[in-house]
Amino acid sequence: MTWPIASKRTVYENPWIVVSEDQVTRPDGSQGIYGVVEVRNEAVFIVAMTEADEVILVTVDRHTVGASVEVPAGGSDGEDLLSAAQRELAEETGYEAESWQRIGRMTALNGICRAPETVFLARDLRMSADEGRGQLEEGVTDVRAVPWTRLMGMIADGTITDGETVAALMYAAIALGRLG
Repeated sequence: MTWPIASKRTVYENPWIVVSEDQVTRPDGSQGIYGVVEVRNEAVFIVAMTEADEVILVTVDRHTVGASVEVPAGGSDGEDLLSAAQRELAEETGYEAESWQRIGRMTALNGICRAPETVFLARDLRMSADEGRGQLEEGVTDVRAVPWTRLMGMIADGTITDGETVAALMYAAIALGRLG
């Protein structure tokens, strides 16, 4: 079922998002206004695995929620998604990966957003020449390698609360054959 749009009005925009008010017909036939955030460029999420079966996690100081433990991620800035993932991994963690696999696509905050995202699995890691040059600008305060076996506990105990990180780790678990 779609929500027919009678009119759309942009109420705010910047280089990253557009916020609009859509005059819609709801599924019950009534009329209403629906606020929508549209992300201008697709985001990428990277589950980076070490040879020791660890996942590289970053702690990011988010304006909205404060400190957040996440997989490296960011906007594609309109570039090729693999190139964006490679750039984000190097900027946020200081790592590069030899092996890259696209493992999933998802969308964020479906109730209010149009925000497509692609998840990559990165392996065969080595330190980059950049060594995390974007960490300060991105608000990255910590980079750590966490054993795969500890991840579910970190989700269960509330250490990892970012929904997109949880989803990216689920895609990785499927790709790595670690479910059930």
